[in-house]
Amino acid sequence: MTDTVADANRRTVSEAFEAWQAGTGHPADLFAPEMTWRVEGRSQAAGDYADRRAFVDAVLVPFARRFEGGEPLRPTAIRAVVADGDTVAVRWDGRGVASDGVPYENAYAWFLTLRDGRIVDGVAFFDDAAFDELWDRVRP
Repeated sequence: MTDTVADANRRTVSEAFEAWQAGTGHPADLFAPEMTWRVEGRSQAAGDYADRRAFVDAVLVPFARRFEGGEPLRPTAIRAVVADGDTVAVRWDGRGVASDGVPYENAYAWFLTLRDGRIVDGVAFFDDAAFDELWDRVRP
């Protein structure tokens, strides 16, 4: 991979996160249909997802529903976006207010593989306890 590919991938992911932070987009807009995703750790969402649809249906939609009537999760700080060839690592903090009025905050590290400007593989790390507390407390 050339520096040009790494630079383009970094720019693509940075712009997606900045749009998400502003409330005008989401990195899921970059998900390729055949994307695979892995949530590391022991949270209730941990595991492998075979494609975009599986990840969106099992994790993103039920997660977003826990914020209906509150404030959706958005990045509060994009701490680092680092690219090496087709891989982009993003370290970010997020905050939202769940539908029960209780804030949810978590710190994340995502490792994304891009092809032609689309995410084809993702791995997510975050605080399992904070995630599970929200997942158990608020039902969609």
